Amino acid sequence: MTELVDYDELLTRYDPALGLEVHVELNTATKMFCGCPNVFGGDPNTHVCPVCLGLPGSLPVINGKAVESAIRIGLALNCEIAQWCRMARKNYFYPDMTKNFQTSQYDEPIAYDGFVELEVDGETFRVEIERAHMEEDAGKATHVGTSGRIHGADYSLIDYNRAGVPLIEIVTRPILGAGAKAPAVAKAYVAHLRELVKSLGVSDARMEQGSLRCDANISLMPAGSDVLGTRTETKNVNSLRSVERAIRYEMTRQAAILDGGGRVIQETRHFDESTGTTGSGRSKEQAEDYRYFAEPDLMPIAPSAEWVEALRETLPEPPAEHRRRLQGEWGFSDIDFHSIVASGALALVEETVAAGTTPAAARKWWVTELARRANQDGLELDELAITPAQVAAVQGLVDDGQVNDKLARQVIEGVLAGEGEPADVVKSRGLAVVSDEGALSSAVDEVIAANPDVADKIRAGKVAAAGALIGQVMKAMRGQADAGKVRELILAKLT
Repeated sequence: MTELVDYDELLTRYDPALGLEVHVELNTATKMFCGCPNVFGGDPNTHVCPVCLGLPGSLPVINGKAVESAIRIGLALNCEIAQWCRMARKNYFYPDMTKNFQTSQYDEPIAYDGFVELEVDGETFRVEIERAHMEEDAGKATHVGTSGRIHGADYSLIDYNRAGVPLIEIVTRPILGAGAKAPAVAKAYVAHLRELVKSLGVSDARMEQGSLRCDANISLMPAGSDVLGTRTETKNVNSLRSVERAIRYEMTRQAAILDGGGRVIQETRHFDESTGTTGSGRSKEQAEDYRYFAEPDLMPIAPSAEWVEALRETLPEPPAEHRRRLQGEWGFSDIDFHSIVASGALALVEETVAAGTTPAAARKWWVTELARRANQDGLELDELAITPAQVAAVQGLVDDGQVNDKLARQVIEGVLAGEGEPADVVKSRGLAVVSDEGALSSAVDEVIAANPDVADKIRAGKVAAAGALIGQVMKAMRGQADAGKVRELILAKLT
């Protein structure tokens, strides 16, 4: 295994260059070129037909809704939309496509020359978009053996349900100048695209299901140079956290090779979630290796200017403006709002507010308790087994006085553990706040008897001392006492 170079140390000698290719599966009802259902899962090889399998005599027909979605994505990325473009055959010999080619776009993408602007730690980065092109997804190969890779596998299983699912591949130009923030910029960029396509309604962007995945190209240049180094491409990274980890690892690995006088090999690599490392895949093909040629079975695509402008009118509020509006509506300071964005909780907080709770309460749960839990479990916030509606329900229990904040944390633990809805967890764990005066009065009497000095202070007019007794009662009742009523009872008995 390569001995890595310290991350901060490598930045004194090298400048990183990023290139990101993000694949977005569209949520059209049917596949890109046939009428097979475009759904996730299902028994293997049940959503297939002669067209998506490329059987002789079958002819593809392009999905108009997919073209519409591609144009809307291109417009949202500030791209130019091609007045005329074509699909192409990308030839390769892997078993994940039965026809030995992928129908894609080559030199005539439907969208090109765009950009997005990102804010990372208070600094704005502009990411140039080279192109966003349409293509079909490949099937899924499962290599059975100890490594999970094709090398050394005992055999492979192929599921073509995914073959032909419409994809948009969004390709950046080299991202330079990010320095130490390169991994964070990449994470922010992918998060931005995920937020964008979800707001457009063109994809569910579920990274854990592969409907949005990132190929991360990374290379190092000697500090001060403007000549790009040899890059590697880490394929199919499928979580925001993994994007950041994979790039950081590749930077330290490549620096170690260069420091040792070695040569970085241009190749694809695979990211191992469990170790946070990348492993060698295959040598990286050049465009000429794919022997592209225009797809002869599909008509060129020529969206009219009127149609493009009509689609532009359907775009949602741009993300930057959306954030500014939310901050104003929620009344958060820059620091508090930044904490939501930085933790990746913006959409979750927004959905929690929509489910009926206040922005402050939604922020409290997602940015503190749930962010801590996600970090502890090595997950993204939206991978936690709790929904915004459930978080709103937990806060509703607090607002109704059925649980306090401390008990609410136990309710959240129960929901995350799969014990049911918040109200079910309260019932099954016996977490409801005790407000019954009889039960509380007995506990108050015991605490007063056990703390005569504190009781005398309260009798002498030092009401603030009641806090110590309230704490004792809460402890005796495992945090389930109604603190307000406990205070009332203590003061009634001692003043």
